[in-house]
Amino acid sequence: MSSPPLSDVTPIFFLQTFILELMHASEQQGQKHCEQLIEHIAKTAGCFFEQTYREDTGHNDPLAYDRYIELILGLKNSIGGKFSLASSTPDCITVTNTCCPFGEQVSNFPELCRMTSSVFGGIAARNFGYAKVEIKKSIARHDGGCEVCIYTNRAAATGHPGMEYTDTTPVKVTQDMDDLHSRIEASMQQLWQKQSPNTAKKKPSPAIIAKSPTMQKILQSIEVIAPTSATVLIQGQTGVGKELIAKAIHAMSGRCQKPFIAINCGAIPESLIESALFGHEKGAFTGAIEVHQGYFERAEGGTLFLDEVDTLSPAAQTRLLRVLQEGELERVGGKQTLPVDLRIISATNQQLEELVSLGNFRKDLYFRLNVIRLGIPPLRERPEDLPFLVQHIIQSLNKKHNKQVGTVSRDVMQKIRNYTWPGNVRELENILERSILFTQGKEMTVLDMELPDAKSCLENWKGIKEQAISNVERAFLENALTQHQGDIKKIAVDMNISTRAVYGKLKKYSIKLTHYREG
Repeated sequence: MSSPPLSDVTPIFFLQTFILELMHASEQQGQKHCEQLIEHIAKTAGCFFEQTYREDTGHNDPLAYDRYIELILGLKNSIGGKFSLASSTPDCITVTNTCCPFGEQVSNFPELCRMTSSVFGGIAARNFGYAKVEIKKSIARHDGGCEVCIYTNRAAATGHPGMEYTDTTPVKVTQDMDDLHSRIEASMQQLWQKQSPNTAKKKPSPAIIAKSPTMQKILQSIEVIAPTSATVLIQGQTGVGKELIAKAIHAMSGRCQKPFIAINCGAIPESLIESALFGHEKGAFTGAIEVHQGYFERAEGGTLFLDEVDTLSPAAQTRLLRVLQEGELERVGGKQTLPVDLRIISATNQQLEELVSLGNFRKDLYFRLNVIRLGIPPLRERPEDLPFLVQHIIQSLNKKHNKQVGTVSRDVMQKIRNYTWPGNVRELENILERSILFTQGKEMTVLDMELPDAKSCLENWKGIKEQAISNVERAFLENALTQHQGDIKKIAVDMNISTRAVYGKLKKYSIKLTHYREG
């Protein structure tokens, strides 16, 4: 952030710079310290602003709605905001904003929205007895503006996310969330030590970072669904941590003392997937020299996590459906049914509804898997989690590589916040690991996000070549679909590939078969 000449420094610019620098210094000390600082500043500022308003207006009684609105709009606009009243009812006040008091740099510290929430909520609770503040839109999250709802009726606030405030205690929900987070982490730590005793000594257990509203909803969902036996479908981009969420559900369930087995369905050849999942009998096929227990039997009593479930072959889908419906299976080449008792958690980075409509995934299996659905947001939609993720990853890497890095510079953190992270948490881990290896001292000042020139050129050429091939293949496929009115068998003959491969290409290019069959 460039600085103006001293003669041009205004109180507002000074306040913005001071708060932003204070936030950066605080986040280096860990999430607890940062949260406590935000809460303390907001609570103190809110009391000060309210007292000043009362002295100026001569109001000593609890503020009425119109006075409260006048106060919160006035205090925000006096320090550089552009807040206005959008609507007001006896249960909810909604205000909007087009200019953040903290300036453009607020996008580097979306946590500062918590300060606004605490000021608004604390004042409302002192005057109305209760408040919940929901930040629906935020400039810090690049929504183009802010929309803040202050609910003053507990019943009206039910079902809405946000921070609750009661009288002078604006931390109830925070304490509840911290308690839930601690219980989930403790359960995962026990699971980690049990399943990976040697690894647990060398590095900390994987942790779920949940400071963003969307991830806090995930934690609450975990608490609700973990004790049940319902199947769970986790949807999210590659690298968002779907397996981590599955482990948390298992760790918080009554099955936590039994195995948790994860399998990447997409990494197993189609010819072996049924044997891997359901096992096989001796002599079932060439090379089957003995009885083999599949993952289902090995996960007995526990949880089986099926990642990339969308890649299962039609035959494997049929067998999986029977297990879910009947609670029993047959090994490949076997005639005896075996009872199974386990929980299925599946995951995909695809939209299964689309695959069902294309005929690539069984509709009845989809409904069996999708009893409870969790959508994990990409990292770019969780800016509040970034500083805490960075701290957690650095601590883990310090143990792994015998380093003593404690902080990252402001420039490094700004680069991290400004990047879109298409590879999500996995990409963040890789870049931080590459960077920490070349860090001297206790502060990371350089973030190694650049690929070597030669490798970069090679990747660019590969990308150009693959894109050209894809364009030709897609055009041919669309022409064939039109010509044969969606007849997959005829298209497979034209392209000299299997019908399954044709379905795979439809999925790859997001082509809806129904459009051509209807024509």
